Formats: sequence, structure tokens, C-alpha cells
Amino acid sequence: MFWDNVAGVYDIFVKVINRKTHNELKSIVGKYIESQDKVLECAAGTGMLSTVIAERCDTLVVTDFSSKMIKRAEKNCSSYDNITFELADIFALDYPDNSFDKVIAGNVIHLLDEPLKALAELNRVCRPSGMLIIPTYMNRDKQDKKNKLTDSVGKVGADFKQYFNVVSYLEFFKSAGYIDVKVELADGKIPCAVATMQKLI
Repeated sequence: MFWDNVAGVYDIFVKVINRKTHNELKSIVGKYIESQDKVLECAAGTGMLSTVIAERCDTLVVTDFSSKMIKRAEKNCSSYDNITFELADIFALDYPDNSFDKVIAGNVIHLLDEPLKALAELNRVCRPSGMLIIPTYMNRDKQDKKNKLTDSVGKVGADFKQYFNVVSYLEFFKSAGYIDVKVELADGKIPCAVATMQKLI
């Protein structure tokens, strides 16, 4: 699996290559986490957002499809005692309906063949009046041109299935029935847009 193979070097991308974006991303996501929150994080990778979430929430379940990414996340988050780490499939989450106050899926929607199916599953496990927080890399600009860096990343194995700019990302959620969607941009070499919305009932 591609993500198992890159787990050992992924932090270089997070902390060096796309550092500016990720620092802004952590700041944006962090402001939505409250001390009483029970949080689920899907596609957590090596735990870039996990530390920011854990220091602000009550409990955090950190999941990823890659066992090696989860091992790296455990190492990077070893100082937190309110985190549980689990392997999980974003299309079939093993949690009851309405389980979490905040549900986060970072930088994964653009990689999925069936993003609406994943979104429905994230929505299912979110509590009524809870919040979905879904950051995803922007790989097209306003003129609909591909980002050269994301194009290169795709060629080495991180296969982008969806190509978004801020406008098309907002439209993606509206097409799924979400009305009050907010999108904030974390700018950098590969920009990232953070979409936030209330659970769809």
C-alpha cells in the first residue's frame, strides 16, 4: 500500500515541504475544538492534527486505513493520554450513529473514488448539532489550472481522484445537501481548504 510505504517519510512533507499550509491548518482546526468534545479523526496520517485536537478536547479517537501511519501517529502523540488509536475504513466506520461531537477527516476527500459515500458515513457518526471538519488539499486554482506540486505528488502514487478549488469544494458539500458550509483557506505550496458544517439530519 502506498500509504504504508511513505509513512516513514511523510512527516517531511508535513513539517518541511508544506509547513506553512499545515501550520495555518492546525490553527484553523484547533479553534473549533472545545474541552468537552468527544472527537473522531479519520485519515489521521502521522498525527499532524491529532496533537492540536488532543490538547483541546476531552477524548479523541485517531484512525487511519494504514497501519504504519497509525504507528507513526502513536509515536508522534505519545505525550497525550486522551487518545485511542484504531485502524478504520472511512467508508465503514465501526462506531454507532451519533457518537461524536466533532468528526474530522483531514486531506482525504480528494483521494476517494466515492467521496459522497465517505461524507455520509462521517455524518452518520456525528451527533445531532455536532460539527464536521473536513480539510482537503486544493489542487486547482480559480482558473481551474492544476497545482504543479499536487500533480507531481499524484504521479508518485498519491492518486488524486477529485480536483478542487475553493469554489468547487464548497459546491461539493452543497450538492450533498449541506446549506450552511464555511470554507477557510490555509495557504502554502499545496493550499488546503477547511470545510466546516453541522451534521445533516
